[in-house]
Amino acid sequence: MSDDSRTRSSEITPESVYRSRREFLAGLAGAGALAVAPPASTQELMNVTLVERLQFKPNARYSTSEKANSFAEVSGYNNFYEFGTGKEDPAANAHRLRPRPWSVLVDGECGRPGRVALEDLTGPHALEERIYRLRCVEAWSMVIPWIGFPLGDLVKRFEPTSRAKYLEFTTLQDPKQMPGQRYGVLDWPYVEGLRMDEAMHPLAILAVGLYGKPLPNQNGAPLRLVVPWKYGFKSIKSIVRIRFTERMPATSWALSAPREYGFFANVNPDVDHPRWSQKSERRIGSSSFLTRQPTMKFNGYAAEVAGLYRGMDLARNF
Repeated sequence: MSDDSRTRSSEITPESVYRSRREFLAGLAGAGALAVAPPASTQELMNVTLVERLQFKPNARYSTSEKANSFAEVSGYNNFYEFGTGKEDPAANAHRLRPRPWSVLVDGECGRPGRVALEDLTGPHALEERIYRLRCVEAWSMVIPWIGFPLGDLVKRFEPTSRAKYLEFTTLQDPKQMPGQRYGVLDWPYVEGLRMDEAMHPLAILAVGLYGKPLPNQNGAPLRLVVPWKYGFKSIKSIVRIRFTERMPATSWALSAPREYGFFANVNPDVDHPRWSQKSERRIGSSSFLTRQPTMKFNGYAAEVAGLYRGMDLARNF
């Protein structure tokens, strides 16, 4: 496939979504919800969305030495279709989200199901800062200093049974808080999943903050998954349910566009998206956004995670 350096709208956003964006924006404007304003400065974003500091320790073992993106880049350029299909829409619309109080239902094939307050989920776990690469299927990437704790620590707490082969995650569904859910971009609520061995891998974390403070709404407040060796859509945001299942979950993008978004979604430069190449990527914040760099297998984490997929056909299980 051509690796043209020019970026078309249909290459940044899936075609079914980008064609409906005009309708989405018109609906927001008609409802009086779309304000035309200059982009917020970094300090304004910090003042509005980050109100307390988190206690954490840096984790050098799982952190990249690459330079992290700025807070403005990380908080101002997002995929979070619950708040709009444009990259700037989440920052503009996510102020509607109320991340406190928050609880998560944990159920399915586990010995200790129940609804748990956010504070009770995070309280028993020591928080770490891990600087991870994040790569999106649209061929752009960032380096982000996430703060969170290993997903495996939480999994053990709820005592999965021998029938628990997968974890299914669900995002909040509330169109009043998430205006993008008023439109049929996806079959809401957003659902994602991991195989149990993926969930137990120490690289997979539940993030509650970045840059030393709680997650901004547009980045998935108050609780999101981060799986750095997979494309960004696997790292589900604003989680309200975690379910242990025996069967592979039916996930949102795999249902919406099964030829384009598989369940595993491992970063793989050898498997092209049907409409563009995945062999290279653009780093947000680089000196030139059109400058491309080679995509690394498993997003550069192959030494840690390749063994999870030994014997699998990664072109068929994409």
